[in-house]
This record gives sequence, C-alpha cells and structure tokens, in this order.
Amino acid sequence: MVPVSILDNGKMYTSIERTLAEKVTFYITFAPVLSKSINYLANMSVIVVGTMAFDEIETPFGKSGKIIGGSATFIAWTAANFVQPINQISVVGGDFPQADMNALAAKGVALEGVQIKKDRPSFYWAGKYHMDMNTRDTLVTELNVLGDFQPEVPESYQGSEFLVLGNLSPQVQISVINQLRERPKLIVLDTMNFWMETAMDDLKKVLTMVDVLLVNDGEARQLSGEYSLVKAARKILTMGPPLPDHQRKESTVHCCSMRTTCSLHLPLPLEDVFDPTGAGDTFAGGFIGHLAKTKDISFENMKTAIIVGSAMASFCVEKFGTGRLREITQEDISARLEQFVELVNFDIDLV
Repeated sequence: MVPVSILDNGKMYTSIERTLAEKVTFYITFAPVLSKSINYLANMSVIVVGTMAFDEIETPFGKSGKIIGGSATFIAWTAANFVQPINQISVVGGDFPQADMNALAAKGVALEGVQIKKDRPSFYWAGKYHMDMNTRDTLVTELNVLGDFQPEVPESYQGSEFLVLGNLSPQVQISVINQLRERPKLIVLDTMNFWMETAMDDLKKVLTMVDVLLVNDGEARQLSGEYSLVKAARKILTMGPPLPDHQRKESTVHCCSMRTTCSLHLPLPLEDVFDPTGAGDTFAGGFIGHLAKTKDISFENMKTAIIVGSAMASFCVEKFGTGRLREITQEDISARLEQFVELVNFDIDLV
C-alpha cells in the first residue's frame, strides 16, 4: 500500500472548489500486471460501456433544460482527445438526437455497439444540486431503454486493449467482460452507492474481474464499511482478484505497487463551476485516455493519468452537460495541465 497524499499547495478552498476533488479522486488498482510497464501495445482502441441519456439539471447557478448526458457520453467525449477509436457500447431510444450521434462519430467514437430502440424513449434523469455542489436531490429517474439493456459486443470491438465499465448494473458489466474472447490489458470499473445497496453480490463478483476501481470517498466508505480511506482501501483490495500469498505479503508489508491504493486531492480553483454532473466519468475518460495514448499502464504513469483525469474533469464542471468538453482543444488541455503542475509543484528544504 502507499499512503494517501493530499496536495493542496497550502491554499484554502471553498466547498465548491473542493467539489471536483472530492468526487473523482479515489482509485484502487488490483492486478499484479500493474506493477510493471507494458509498452508498445499492438492496439490502442478503448471500449467504453455506459449510459447515453437525457439529463435535466438545476444548480444554484442555473438550469440546463433537457440536455445530453450519460456516463458513456462523458467518457467518450473525453477519451477521444487522447486515443481513437473509442468503441462505444450503450443503448438509446428513438428520441436520442442524431446530431449528437454524428458529433460523437466525428470525434472518433465508433457507434456500432450502440443499440437504438426506435419505439422507446432514452434513459432520463433530473436532479437538483445544493449550494455546496456536493449534495443533490434526484427528482426524476426513468430507466426506459436502460431497464432491460442487454449489451452486445460487436466483432469489430474484439481485441481492444482497454475496457472502461461506466456506471451501470454489475450484471451488465459482467456480461461485457464475458463476451470478450481476449481479456483487455486493463479493465477499469466505475460504480456507485445504488449498486452497493441493491446488487452487492454482483458488484463483489465484478470486482474480482477488473484491474482498477474508480469510486469517490463516500462510495469507498460505503463499500468497505470503514471511515478511514486507508482502511477502506485495504478492505476493498481484499475484494479484488486473488493474489498468491507471497505477492499479498509483499503488497501489505513493503507497500509495493502490485496492489496499490492512491487517493490524490487535486483541487483547481475555477472561476465558473456550473455543474458537477459527469465529472467522475470525465475523470475516467482522461485517466484511460492518457494510459492508452502513452501505452504505459505502470503505477508511475497511473499517477500522471490521475492528474490528466482531474484536469479533464475540471473542464466538465465549467458548463452544463458536455458543453465544455465539446469546445476544448489540445491547447486548452495542455494549458490546464500546466496549471495543475504549477499548483502542486513546490520546493521544500527538509530539516
């Protein structure tokens, strides 16, 4: 295990400025393959599984109206800045705008795995955020086409090197893994408290099949039953794939990166914070995008991927939905990353 690191450069932040860090900062790696770098991957394609949906959001700073959202949407818009193709697996209704499908395709997102149920409506969620932007009330949830979604992995997606399982039922996530003839080099899983409350057995099963778990602080505490994040991480690690006894001992005693926990708080003061919806998914997109682009899944590179993911998530909150993600350029990304480096980089004389 490695210790939790809090990087705030000695600054004080308001609750709104801390919102981003608190929502997307906790990740846990399970697999022993992550202890070493794997370079020059033959195929850099990424499969993204998740929702494509309608959101309607109210925050203290405005109302969005009915806009496009969903975990797979945010992940794809983000990851496509780093690597292509992004092989999307999702389901939409006949009401999902073709213009948004076209925009994703133009960004480098393959949509062969997106099912279209023309006679049914898309998944819809409405919510209202409180002033601290850390708490929200769900006003409406309509599963619609998502209620009986059975994902199908197209033949063209087989052999993809990376798999991101966005927030969906564990049964759906397991189904996708089982359909892949060749295991990806890296499988990243996102989940939430709802599945911990309603499908814990299936969630524990899928945890044994993945390499990286993305959860926020509250979800880590709920999953583990521990308040301390260090204790929570240690407990969650026991839920992952089994390791030989000697590797387990090394991981626990020598704090090696074979089974690693890392929680980094990287708050970036922003002038405008409109909507935190999708920030965690955007983090996941930046995280996997960087790993795929660099062709390196070592623990050291994962720490860099955390910074990239956090930088991308900081764009997400600046406008409602995917609005800001659709605008950013490579120059914007580079400038934001430089801001992060300046924020956390300092010299210190050890006494």
